[in-house]
Amino acid sequence: MTVLLVSESYFGNTLTVAKAIAAGLVEARGQEAVTLVRPREAPIGSDVDLLLVGAPTHNFSMPKEQTRKQAAAKGATGGDRVGIREWIERVTPRTNLRVVTFDTSLKTKFTPGSASNAAFKALKKCGFRGTERGQSFFVSGIAGPLVDGEEQRAKAWGVQLGSS
Repeated sequence: MTVLLVSESYFGNTLTVAKAIAAGLVEARGQEAVTLVRPREAPIGSDVDLLLVGAPTHNFSMPKEQTRKQAAAKGATGGDRVGIREWIERVTPRTNLRVVTFDTSLKTKFTPGSASNAAFKALKKCGFRGTERGQSFFVSGIAGPLVDGEEQRAKAWGVQLGSS
């Protein structure tokens, strides 16, 4: 049984969170059981029993072409043309697979939407029946950094997910 962690990142914060989650998963399941990939590299093998899908929140949703260009104009260097949004549109769903979403976003008093929630809805619509909305991890600004303690919280969450 393995875990596939699919994540896109632009300023590196979501990648840092994904790596921390992966470290927690490795602690719970072992190194060989966890694979972290970008959306363009993400086939879902038949041995995968947990799929984690993560992205930064752009305009209260998953990144799209326009918001990727905006991020690049602000100095982002880590992006791809194929992100979570496009990957979900192309992936073949497995109805019995547990899928959990996560995101990074700005910490505000009121958040009308997030990449995690948008991915959750898109995955359900695509046919993944075992989808859950997971955690949001917070950044202190558009380019980051992560709020103090978020990397450790992500690792602890990974341990919890790998143990359940």
